[in-house]
Amino acid sequence: MRLDHLAIAVPDLDAALAFYRDGLGLTCARVEDVEREGVRIAFLPVGESEIELLQPTRQDTGIVKWLAKHGPGMHHVCLEVGDIQAAMARIQRAGGEMINPEPVRRPEGTLYAFVHPRSTGGVLIELYQRPPQP
Repeated sequence: MRLDHLAIAVPDLDAALAFYRDGLGLTCARVEDVEREGVRIAFLPVGESEIELLQPTRQDTGIVKWLAKHGPGMHHVCLEVGDIQAAMARIQRAGGEMINPEPVRRPEGTLYAFVHPRSTGGVLIELYQRPPQP
């Protein structure tokens, strides 16, 4: 298991990038629009992990609701696991509550699922299982 990324919800991606890129000196590796989730994401590598800046692109998204309730800030912590099904089963056996009953597959093959903050002391945790590399 390793820390894959920290996700930060922001209302204005360009303004956030001005700080993270220009203020902290991080490099923006890429920006992606994820239509399914209704977000635009900037990826900033930090060592073996990344910071992801999440800006909503539609008003009907979870990020919009989260920003309205909490304001800009830390949204979730993502942990990469070798076997997402086994990790989910272990969490549920320990009394944890999954938001996703089954992992969701991204277009490039990564599987992901979220653990409800009620189970984690208030932190939204995302699990990632990356596809095997050739």
